[in-house]
Amino acid sequence: MRIEFDRDTCTGMFQCTAEWDAFEENRDDGKADLRDSEEKDEQVFVREIPEDAEFDAKMAARVCPVDAIEVYDDDGERIVP
Repeated sequence: MRIEFDRDTCTGMFQCTAEWDAFEENRDDGKADLRDSEEKDEQVFVREIPEDAEFDAKMAARVCPVDAIEVYDDDGERIVP
């Protein structure tokens, strides 16, 4: 399972940071950061989700008010949002 975070879309509400500790507040930029991620495209960051963090990662995606976070299963199908 993997997560994709569109940092350009992020509006800095930081709700994701309360759900999964892989997201951090970046107050200087007014956006969240996704730790241990790689830049897939310009401002789109990707990382694998550890099995023990799947629920938290899904919740982080669900609470994002601007849908900047997507979760994909191992077959590449989007499951959240």
